[in-house]
Amino acid sequence: MSTETMRAGVVVEPGTFAIQDRPVVGDIPEGWVLIDICAVGLCGTDYHILEGKHPYLEYPRVIGHELSGRVVHDGNGWSAGDLVVVNPYLSCGECRACKRGKPNCCTKIEVLGVHRDGGLAPQLAVPSHNLYAADGLTPLQAAMVEFLAIGAHAVQRSEVGEGDAVLVTGVGPIGIGVALFARLKGAHVSLLDLSDERLAMAAEKFDFDSGFTSLDAAIAASDGEGFDVLFDATGYGGAIEAGFRAVAHGGTYTLVSVVKDDITFNDPEFHKREMRLIGSRNALKADFDWVMSAFRDTLIDADALCSDVLSLDELTTAFGALAKDRAGLIKAIVKLND
Repeated sequence: MSTETMRAGVVVEPGTFAIQDRPVVGDIPEGWVLIDICAVGLCGTDYHILEGKHPYLEYPRVIGHELSGRVVHDGNGWSAGDLVVVNPYLSCGECRACKRGKPNCCTKIEVLGVHRDGGLAPQLAVPSHNLYAADGLTPLQAAMVEFLAIGAHAVQRSEVGEGDAVLVTGVGPIGIGVALFARLKGAHVSLLDLSDERLAMAAEKFDFDSGFTSLDAAIAASDGEGFDVLFDATGYGGAIEAGFRAVAHGGTYTLVSVVKDDITFNDPEFHKREMRLIGSRNALKADFDWVMSAFRDTLIDADALCSDVLSLDELTTAFGALAKDRAGLIKAIVKLND
């Protein structure tokens, strides 16, 4: 039995992040591929894990699900050195959702870095079909594909169209991704956030209007009619409930963020609008492909999304501060290999 180890970034328990020695990847199942991890994006899930706020996690956990890497060995349709994006949603392939082409909501889904150890380590093995060729991208760009794919998936689910009036509530990384891809669909996109700082950042980096800090102001700006499509990316139950009244008659409400609360709404108001209420979870291969295409065609400014690049050692001191103050942060990335 090999005694070789590798240095991995581990949330040992709530509030404690450490670099620990973990066994190197051993036997690789048939159809799986070993990759050298290049870069790891940090997201709200990782910060929640550090803060002890994630409901579906056992500690200790090697975090990291926004991953780029290079294939180590030829095989399974890949060549050594190929740059890949990792789809971190490991699906069963057998449940009703999987058989209907919706592995993003598999009943037995395991997300890397949450339900099983993730990629904040030099190497990781994943199923071959969870790897997507990242030709034309840099390793840092490839590590940002997954979080943007969540927004791209929500936009596709909502069927946003040319000229639609769209409101995105919550201008965190996911909300920014939603707004960028809704705009690529030709929608007129407005932003809502309680933070003037985040709204100013979105305006400066991505040329959005300065946005709104209250729902009443957003509705008033729509001449009181509301929005054709409203996306919630706030992560707060109260904000989700309030948003119903900002949806125009015949409009769509897409819930991107997930909360543990029960959500209630007024049924007569819901019905008289003939409103559609849509949940959006994770992403599909087509969404990953759309993001990568947008990067290649420079329709999305990857440099504007990347707030900071850290080494694994630097993360040991910076992680807590990043989790505590995310007002000006979009995406911090840990670089492990080229």
